[in-house]
Amino acid sequence: MFTGIIQALVPVVGVQNKPGLKSFVLEFSVDLVDDLKIGASVAIDGACTTVVNIDGQKVSFDAMEETLQKTTIGRIAEGSKVNIERSAKMGDEIGGHLMSGHIVGMAQIVGVEEPKNNRVVEFKVPAEWMRYILDKGFIGLDGASLTVVDPDKMTGTFKVWLIPETLRVTTFGNKGVGDFVNVEINSRTQTIVDTVEQIMKSK
Repeated sequence: MFTGIIQALVPVVGVQNKPGLKSFVLEFSVDLVDDLKIGASVAIDGACTTVVNIDGQKVSFDAMEETLQKTTIGRIAEGSKVNIERSAKMGDEIGGHLMSGHIVGMAQIVGVEEPKNNRVVEFKVPAEWMRYILDKGFIGLDGASLTVVDPDKMTGTFKVWLIPETLRVTTFGNKGVGDFVNVEINSRTQTIVDTVEQIMKSK
């Protein structure tokens, strides 16, 4: 499980593309690699990924075809940067909301506004996802726990407001119109909405 609080923005220092598989290496900070073990789960841009090798501060991962098709991991290249969160431990502060690292797909950035000391980013997703994306509800974008603003079911769009600190420590500081982010829907919201819909249909 993860909290949606990004711990670091780290560089991709190696990528190897194979049929149906991408192997890549990230360079962690000293504190981030402390006590990390092979087999551990790490959220990379929100996608739960398994550590396959550790060489000092260089940590290796593999991504299979399903992950490459549904997430931005299929698009990462050497020299790019990704959001990182190690899995939560018992007793950790939950500053965001509980997340699984299971990505439903990608959202595209379709608009950016920059009022003073803020950035407002508008995202577009498949229309069927919008029943789970509620005003002032939580959503996971590239692994960051963020609050939904102005959801529009007709256009399949919603906005999030980002403060300077979020822009500094995440990929959102470098992303603009046309770029994609990984989406994790709030599982509790999805369960409630689906249950209510099933009950209504059965009446």
